[in-house]
Amino acid sequence: MQKQISVLVGLLVVAVISANAAAAEWGNLSGQFVFDGDPPKPPAVKITKDQECCGKHNVIDESLLVNPDNKGIRNVIVFLLTDEDEEVPVHESYAASAKDEVMLDNDKCRFAPHVVLMRTSQTLKIGNSDPIGHNAKIDTFNNPPINITIPQGDFRTFECENDEKLPARVSCSIHPWMKAWVVIRSNPYMAVTDENGNFEIKNLPVGTHKFMFWQEKAGFVAEVNLGGEKTKWRRGTVEVKIAPGDNSMGVIKITPSLFDKRR
Repeated sequence: MQKQISVLVGLLVVAVISANAAAAEWGNLSGQFVFDGDPPKPPAVKITKDQECCGKHNVIDESLLVNPDNKGIRNVIVFLLTDEDEEVPVHESYAASAKDEVMLDNDKCRFAPHVVLMRTSQTLKIGNSDPIGHNAKIDTFNNPPINITIPQGDFRTFECENDEKLPARVSCSIHPWMKAWVVIRSNPYMAVTDENGNFEIKNLPVGTHKFMFWQEKAGFVAEVNLGGEKTKWRRGTVEVKIAPGDNSMGVIKITPSLFDKRR
């Protein structure tokens, strides 16, 4: 009997060690979103207020930005989906930025950056670099909504303690063309595509995870061409197996019709 107990204890120790080893493995996820058609040119916005300041800048509609050289789509948002109260292992490389201030500025009569990624442990700092006053209204659902006026050269800070299931819209009631988005998540596993349509999320825990893809004009990225095949992602959600090291989804093409109507 004692020998059997010893064997069982040994097997349990091996299982625990194996589980810890698996949890200690990490992988990166990358991909590129491209426009499957002729790249549209972003239109200039109509300046209806503070013309003497805002009229000096080339302010454009940023709801769909496509690189004319490689058709890469900017500002596609991707983040890890989790169940309510699910705790995700977080790689130690994210510890240094866990308490950072994340900046959303009013600069040249636009919000900068257009998409802000922040964790619930971080602080949102809303500033105003312009010589005129601005308003910042953030339409959150799981956090207290924000609606403030910021004088020139000033800033305000805010805590957002709860996950937002979707990007929160930012607008300025003084300058109605100004828009941006804030992604608020309890873990750091999120990204937004750059000017070439590329994204990368580093050091994800190994395993099969769900990810959501969202773009402001399309809404959920629900219809794509992946690997030469037309694919539908329900509510922009897809399962991806993360292996140790680099994992690439490759080139993901989005049909122009997806941007015709907000999904």
